Amino acid sequence: MKNIITAIAVVFVSISIHAQIAIGKQAVSNTSVSLEFDTTENRGLILPYVETKTGITENGTIIYDVTDHKVKYLKDTGVWANLSEDDGTAATIGTADIAIQTLKTDSNSAKAAIGTTAATDTTPGVLVLTDANKAMVLPKVANPHLSIINPAAGMMVYDTTKRQLAVYNGTVWSFWKP
Repeated sequence: MKNIITAIAVVFVSISIHAQIAIGKQAVSNTSVSLEFDTTENRGLILPYVETKTGITENGTIIYDVTDHKVKYLKDTGVWANLSEDDGTAATIGTADIAIQTLKTDSNSAKAAIGTTAATDTTPGVLVLTDANKAMVLPKVANPHLSIINPAAGMMVYDTTKRQLAVYNGTVWSFWKP
């Protein structure tokens, strides 16, 4: 666990990185990958908790929206698509404790960029993958709804059993299949 926390801290503390990044393992397994997570532990990627979407304009941005407790991505300028739906009942509406972040001041210039154009990239975001020919591989977890004991709101993984994207809204997992 210390290795994963250390690796994530290194990524976010860096202003820019010019390489492929493996978290929880020695190297990426594919040259088409910018950021890849180890598959040996039941952990996921936790998205930024966002209190207001004002000013977010970069299509493809993925966030955890604390106003309605849903994981969302910016599909088209001003059009947010939900990745974690609920049926409106208390059993499925997401929750998140954001008390720890409400006392903090955001740094608008804080950013980690990974890729060959990281040093010159001006795309807004906390973590930006700059290569146009590489992707991020989500953490892979078999049955995350059973395997991840205490998931955080905004967690995202690839479910290797169902072969689906899985997102957690703080209450329930939603599964997405293309």
